[in-house]
Amino acid sequence: MKSPIRHTDRDNDGDASRRRLGCVTSVSGSVVDIAFSAGALPQINDALEVQWDGPHRLIVEVQQHLDPGTVRGVAMQETAGLRSGVTVRDMGGPIEVPVGPPVLGRLINVVGDPIDHGPEFGPEVPRQPIHRKPPKLSEQRSGGDLFMTGVKVVDLLAPLARGGKAAMFGGAGVGKTVLIMELIRTTVEKYAGISVFAGIGERSREGHELWLELRRTGVLNRTALVFGQMNEPPGARWRVGMTALTVAEHFRDVMHQDVLLLIDNVFRFVQAGGEVSGLLGRLPSRVGYQPTLATEIAELEERIASVREVAVTSVQAVYVPADDFTDPAVAQTFTHIDSSIVLSRDMASQGLYPAIDPLASTSVMLDPRVVGEEHYETAEEIRRLIEHYRELQEIISLLGMEELSAIDRTAVGRARRLIRFLTQPFVVISQFTGLKGASVSLQDALSGCRAILDGRADDWAESSLYMVGTLDEARAKEETSGSDAA
Repeated sequence: MKSPIRHTDRDNDGDASRRRLGCVTSVSGSVVDIAFSAGALPQINDALEVQWDGPHRLIVEVQQHLDPGTVRGVAMQETAGLRSGVTVRDMGGPIEVPVGPPVLGRLINVVGDPIDHGPEFGPEVPRQPIHRKPPKLSEQRSGGDLFMTGVKVVDLLAPLARGGKAAMFGGAGVGKTVLIMELIRTTVEKYAGISVFAGIGERSREGHELWLELRRTGVLNRTALVFGQMNEPPGARWRVGMTALTVAEHFRDVMHQDVLLLIDNVFRFVQAGGEVSGLLGRLPSRVGYQPTLATEIAELEERIASVREVAVTSVQAVYVPADDFTDPAVAQTFTHIDSSIVLSRDMASQGLYPAIDPLASTSVMLDPRVVGEEHYETAEEIRRLIEHYRELQEIISLLGMEELSAIDRTAVGRARRLIRFLTQPFVVISQFTGLKGASVSLQDALSGCRAILDGRADDWAESSLYMVGTLDEARAKEETSGSDAA
């Protein structure tokens, strides 16, 4: 099997002494100590290849210099069967992974090996190191254009920036992965762009389902999938985001193509970093997290940037442990994003999908100078109406709708219709729901919400507005139900 790691310029000077050899001195789970001759230590983040007779190639990444002759590294694969005395070779630079068109339609792991039972990547495939500096600030450009997703509630209330970073916050089972799958599909269809998916700490089943769904919808050949799965060592889960970033950066910098980078899940990245930190003997910090939490998230987030006319737009799923938004991992992620999409367990329990909370979700792009006065005013009116409805919910549950004033009853009816209109069937789960998926333009979403706010749907059944795309579809549904009742 061909190694995915290529020698950097440090090894290309013809000096064989630079291809240093060391030997394993101790193994403790994923942590491996390796001795080299004094003064010839590999650098931090360099890759070392273990020359063993194990079942797979074993790559170790240097994390610490213990003394002038010993380094401590974290293994990217299982170390079961590794013993002291085994020879280790310094690869002369960081892990390098295949990039470019050959990775489209493929599943690869943290070191660039294919895991889809497809052919190996040949020597002609370009490779790049996974550790790189972000673009200089002078080269970056801020996202000023909207990135349309076709999801009504996102485009209306928390619009994404082209070249920006958005995060979806939610607990387990509220629909983060389904929303990401839909965004991959709409991006490839609408923008003819490239999607790079990083599965960090996800289940093997979820990765397989995603691959099957992308193949079924015909967008797999425009998508690169990089996985560090839940059953893999913490080192693989910790660095797989860097691998996906490297793939995305190649399309941005060399191919000059817009890229949608999807990460599922940032919390698992933090969790893996905490495991590595513990294995390396660092003292835990706040709430048991690693002391390097802020630095690790910044290293990942700051590389997601747009340069010149080419954009890398990132959408990240962030698991919220115990639905606690004050958790340090969640709070630290908030500081790097432009749009926050908050998924509500309460809405999910009512079957309101996508379960995006219209009040908690925000975006820096929702500004009249960016989206226009009509969009901004409509979004603010939607929020005011839904907030008023939530304030009245306790009174309604105790006393009933009859105790409300006529104005409040009207407001509650419109808010309930708005909430249902903001639901939407997705193409990627149409085989499970039996509903035809819909991708809705911003103008259709605005006109539909404006009609409900103006009272033109006051006489319609709430169910007519549930799980539809445009207001015309809701009108047809209302007419059908009316004729059936007659």
